[in-house]
Amino acid sequence: MPAECRCGRPCFYFRRQSGEALCKRCFTKSIEKTAFKTIKKEGLFTPEDRIMIALSGGKDSIALAHILSKIEKRYGAKLFAVTIDEGVRGYREEGIRIAREVARRLELEHYTFTFKDAYGYTLEEICEIAKSKGIQLLGCSFCGILRRRLLNDLALKLDATKVATGHNLDDEAQTFLINLFRGDVDRIGRAGARPLVEREGFIPRVKPLRYIPEKEIAVYVYAKGYDLYQRECPYVRASLRDEIRDILNRLEADHPGTKHSIVNVSDSLSKLLEQKTMSSKMERCSICGAPSSRSVCRACEVFSLLGIGRFAI
Repeated sequence: MPAECRCGRPCFYFRRQSGEALCKRCFTKSIEKTAFKTIKKEGLFTPEDRIMIALSGGKDSIALAHILSKIEKRYGAKLFAVTIDEGVRGYREEGIRIAREVARRLELEHYTFTFKDAYGYTLEEICEIAKSKGIQLLGCSFCGILRRRLLNDLALKLDATKVATGHNLDDEAQTFLINLFRGDVDRIGRAGARPLVEREGFIPRVKPLRYIPEKEIAVYVYAKGYDLYQRECPYVRASLRDEIRDILNRLEADHPGTKHSIVNVSDSLSKLLEQKTMSSKMERCSICGAPSSRSVCRACEVFSLLGIGRFAI
């Protein structure tokens, strides 16, 4: 491995895929350059946008907030951050503390909302109800469905025009393979840094970090001097995503660039399926009235399955 960056400074990070030795300054600049290239190429933002950052307190959302804090200078768009407290005692408190500190450091308008206030139940309570009824769905499944719904509801409530999430290259490669293994052509068609079609009632979710590897995001956050939120959620269990993550990490170690290649294939297939995606119909949930690709949205499906009440937001 080269001892120096091309600028002459000591090597801080070696990028195996490209063979680059990078000093701390050149490394962080390269991460930001990749994100801004995605923003520009995909047309993610306009000067008129009011961007809601999904700030969990994890490394991806910290990197996202730090990079997008430069947006106002480049694009004139306005930023604010939202943190969702799912209600997992002994786990979520530290992430929320870090999220607040990040928002304070970056001078971001910041809101915190809870599952309890929105739905009447914490994630812990929802999982206990599911367990008592013998329902085998993982806590991650409940959490993902309800968090996505709440983010969209909050974006509408807070007048956001875009929701920025911290999905990284690893996330996107894993998701593509999951959809491929499940034969879910519709989801493959909807993949990308931004939605192909904007639907009434849905605030577009955009992914500026889509082409940046998870490992490099962690190093970037460390280089910028932020605390890293290391604890694993107690509801994480073995899943197809975990298996795919392990396989991809092994392939990437032996064949650098594997994850980039998979996401590039995902992009190509999404373009081929563009017409199908654009012509797909959007319905309204028959229970809550929210826009949905199904007759009953996933959030209402969860509550119907559990036999518990409607949500507040």
